[in-house]
Amino acid sequence: MTQGHVAIVGAGPGDPELITLKGGELLKQADVVLVDHLAPQDLLRRLRPDVEVVHVGKYPHRPSTTQEEIEALLVERALAGLRVVRLKGGDPFVFGRGGEEALACLEHGIPFDVVPGVTSAVAVPASAGIPVTHRGVTQDVTVVSGHVAPDDPRSSVDWERLGAGTGTVVVLMGVTHLDRFAAALQRGGRAAGTPAAVVENGTLPGERTVVGTLATIAADVEAAGLRPPAVLVVGEVVALRARLRPGSAS
Repeated sequence: MTQGHVAIVGAGPGDPELITLKGGELLKQADVVLVDHLAPQDLLRRLRPDVEVVHVGKYPHRPSTTQEEIEALLVERALAGLRVVRLKGGDPFVFGRGGEEALACLEHGIPFDVVPGVTSAVAVPASAGIPVTHRGVTQDVTVVSGHVAPDDPRSSVDWERLGAGTGTVVVLMGVTHLDRFAAALQRGGRAAGTPAAVVENGTLPGERTVVGTLATIAADVEAAGLRPPAVLVVGEVVALRARLRPGSAS
């Protein structure tokens, strides 16, 4: 039997053209593709007609494929001698649980590759005209998962330290608890007037951006009706959007 293989591929932040060349080549060779709902679905149209496509996205407050089920599918298909691509949005090692899937391959003796992807933490702000670092403005950036609120017992983020700092804070999956993140940063010491922005559907044709301050961003986003997937950016770099946003030179 031919030995199977798993490629854990980051597909980028949404625009299908932002997948890496290597990721695209592996998709052409795949027998099976296990795809997240945040991965660019247009990439699936480029697959051979005989490729098995398994949708394994996780959806909040809806029935979803568990991580254990995903890993079992990877192992089963690879042990059957198939070339498996695990297609993820963004980068597989940035809140993508790609490390867990790589470990599952190791445990079963399955050869695997990890193909980095363009992470939404950097690409989505950039698409909206916000550099996460900028000389003379900030020298550091912290990327945080917004999956749980600051006061949730499962949270391991030191929000007080982030609030006391001056660097850029990027929160992925942060819309649901946006008001709590803004409040936590202010409790830590960030000024209420610190620029903040939320970018919805970054890099896609329907991209929308709302700019405000820590004091107003939650209400501004609610009024605009922004919904996930969206990225929160906090810091003085947000002010650069006025000059760097797409079309600003025209």
